[in-house]
Amino acid sequence: MPERSTELAVQAVSASPSPAVALPRGRSIALPIEARIIILAICFRLLGATVGFIANVTIPDFQDQGFTVMERPNPFWDRFARWDSGHYHGIALKGYQFVEGGRSNLAFFPAYPQAMGVVGRALGGGQEDFYFAGILITWLSFAIALPLLYRLARLDLPHEAAMRAAVYAAVFPSAYFFGVVYSEALFLLTLVGAAMAFRTRHWMWAALAAAVMTATRVNGVMFLPALALIGWDAVGASWRDRRAALLAAAAGLVGIGSYSAFVYSISGNPFEWYDSITRWGYHPGGDPLAGLFTIYGQLLTRPYQFMVTQPMAPYDTLNALAATAALVLVPFIWQRFGRGYAAIVVMGLLLPLSSGQYEGLGRYCAVLFPLPILLGSLKGETRHLGLMTGFVLFYALGLVLFGNVYSKAKPYTLD
Repeated sequence: MPERSTELAVQAVSASPSPAVALPRGRSIALPIEARIIILAICFRLLGATVGFIANVTIPDFQDQGFTVMERPNPFWDRFARWDSGHYHGIALKGYQFVEGGRSNLAFFPAYPQAMGVVGRALGGGQEDFYFAGILITWLSFAIALPLLYRLARLDLPHEAAMRAAVYAAVFPSAYFFGVVYSEALFLLTLVGAAMAFRTRHWMWAALAAAVMTATRVNGVMFLPALALIGWDAVGASWRDRRAALLAAAAGLVGIGSYSAFVYSISGNPFEWYDSITRWGYHPGGDPLAGLFTIYGQLLTRPYQFMVTQPMAPYDTLNALAATAALVLVPFIWQRFGRGYAAIVVMGLLLPLSSGQYEGLGRYCAVLFPLPILLGSLKGETRHLGLMTGFVLFYALGLVLFGNVYSKAKPYTLD
């Protein structure tokens, strides 16, 4: 049989009407896996933007946002700017403004909006340029974070499982935040980058990523102990490297510390950012499980009435389910990947769960990289098909709810 194939190949070449340079068979130009993941990330973002655009032109907005990307409403571009996007845009355009005793934009940490300001001015400085800058930073952060997550997963998993982890991170039900003018994508990049640097003993990169992380979101500081654990466990018995891991984690305080110093310079209180957060309805430090018990209590005692009469009930239920699932997976993460990864999930949810507000739990879960890594490590093709299908369905649902019909209402209490 091999001889027959060779004979046919020789005859085919001999019958060619003109001479040609023979190319090696079976060879192709293959892009590096990181490049392919970046292309996958960008294509997924484009697909999500298309779905969002279709939703915008077919489903009327539940309420006016009070701002638009362009001077006039645009059903495509306005999809990228919702809710907190307006605050990030205001900081990028005009900077921080302290409002004594009232709500101020000091509640929004600086790394993302300041980067928007720099890029927006480079693009021209128009109203839309700052929103375009936010989109660019978000998309680039996501496109870099995914291959970095793949490489982080490859430290523990084979190629196929690590690829699944990257896909799970992309299709996580609240991962649509990685495509809009929000700080989640940049936060994911810094958190995954810090974890990768701690795992591979690149202490300067670890310190830098941790500092940017704590300057990106208020809960960034909560991850520093978990990152220190990851570094401590990665170095074995070397006390020199253990000390380096602790110092790199401590260096993460530079981000939030620098912001606190700036806040002090304009308000006289280095923790005015915390007071500003409380004036937006968030009160960190409460019972982290009380909110979940409230929601599940309603679902158990009067589920139908709860879902149809409370405006926030569907959204809070979805967010509570995401947080609960993440907490349930903590023991499995600890067993499979160690206490550092388990601490990432616990510390990442502790602050938002204790705040008394549940609407952001889904997006807080989206950046917890041990979740997709654990899911990617599971066995069974059918299991992955079912999980990814479910993720995509809830992703689409969340995308529409967030962009079109999401409402903010007063919190409810048990009767």
